[in-house]
Amino acid sequence: MLDLLKSSVAALALMAGGAAAQDAITLGMVLEPPNLDPTGGAAAAIDEVVYANLFEGLTRFGPDGSILPALASSWDVEEDGRVYVFHLRDGVTFHDGAEFTAEDVVFTLDRARAEDSTNAQKVLFEGIESVEAVDPLTVRVTLTAPDGNFPFKMAWGDAVMVDEASVADLATKPVGTGPFKFDEWAQGDRVELSAFDGYWGEKPALKRATFRFISDPTAAFAAMMAGDIDAFPNFPTLETLPQLQADPRFKVIVGTTEGETILAMNNAQPPLDDVRIRQAIAHAINRQDIIDGAMFGYGTPIGSHFAPHHPDYVDQTAKSAHDPEAAKALLEEAGADQVKLRLALPPTPYARRGGEIVAAQLREVGIETEITNMEWAQWLESVFKGGDFDLTVISHTEPLDIDIYARPDYYFHYAKPEFVALMDELQAATDPEQRSALYVKAQEMIADDYVNAFLFQLARAGVANAKIEGLWENAPTQANDLTGVRWVE
Repeated sequence: MLDLLKSSVAALALMAGGAAAQDAITLGMVLEPPNLDPTGGAAAAIDEVVYANLFEGLTRFGPDGSILPALASSWDVEEDGRVYVFHLRDGVTFHDGAEFTAEDVVFTLDRARAEDSTNAQKVLFEGIESVEAVDPLTVRVTLTAPDGNFPFKMAWGDAVMVDEASVADLATKPVGTGPFKFDEWAQGDRVELSAFDGYWGEKPALKRATFRFISDPTAAFAAMMAGDIDAFPNFPTLETLPQLQADPRFKVIVGTTEGETILAMNNAQPPLDDVRIRQAIAHAINRQDIIDGAMFGYGTPIGSHFAPHHPDYVDQTAKSAHDPEAAKALLEEAGADQVKLRLALPPTPYARRGGEIVAAQLREVGIETEITNMEWAQWLESVFKGGDFDLTVISHTEPLDIDIYARPDYYFHYAKPEFVALMDELQAATDPEQRSALYVKAQEMIADDYVNAFLFQLARAGVANAKIEGLWENAPTQANDLTGVRWVE
């Protein structure tokens, strides 16, 4: 009888544990964010944890890439796109109980555009002339020039709203207005969130969310198979997807991203300041071999810095088609004998695997590389911030970010005056047809200048428990939005 009682208690405990699991989720991520402040860091991993979960902006990206209201329920456009009046939602509070008002918008946008701002996308705010709190729920933003793209800019993770009282600790103790609040960051292992009871909008079905950081692809696969991870939205072991797809416990989710994967080149220093050398490198690259070898066939070849799913995309791949003989001729014309370049590789599997293939392809045309495998923080500091590199393989996952080529201090150092002028014209344009034509010109210019070797558009290939619904299929921005995620039977 005692054994039967023990068995019954154990069974009830298991049932209770199973029920509890239906309002919690554990997501896997390859990279751990260097901090948790999306307004003060460039790493995509920050937004992958906090975007739409912890922090919200005036607007936000929907799962289809559309721009939706967020903390602003609506906005008016005045003076032909030079003035935006945002109408804020009533009753919004930060996780620490502070009220969200127009003054927080003024503080956030002024902080982001300040001279000493550390915002990684400071360019988003450069067109702002003034920000005024008309009343507690109304904000008037005046721009220096018309900008039809301003609601899009306000949807970025770098433009989320913050409170002056808690801003000093955002990196390690983030406080936002989102449906989840921060609980714990066990560095090197996980970040834990829980549902925010005071959330202004529709409450999420999930009560708890854990983001676990698993950099080793083999360990990621093992964790998925063991059930330690419920979903891995950007799964690192693509070669195992057929096996997981055949397992009824899982579903494989394949979509697109905004991630242009490039072999970035330092245009500011020799020999890469010579367009012939850059063109030779571009012709030495066999994109399909890299997609097959590093991504197991997942990825779309690109010839410029633009997503193929965007309506203004123009295929530029023919300009840098794989042609080793053309590459050798260009090197000879440039008088470049015995070229040796440093190739810095961040820890992502696409970079490590792709970098080895790139090195082999360059060797075939006479270019030797010295590979340095870097951890993420080291890559951000040395390559992205310090510009101390020759070549690197990286995915730029920010949406519609071709404007980075106009930034003079950006790590690959292009900023051709004609391109800067083109971006200035695009900034002021509000007519959709004019903007489309300018995007086409921009793609063509950087392709013709061989600024970088453009490899492929990163696929979003994820794995999830078959009972989970609501995860994004595509990635219009770098996010793991949990607001619509739920377990189903």
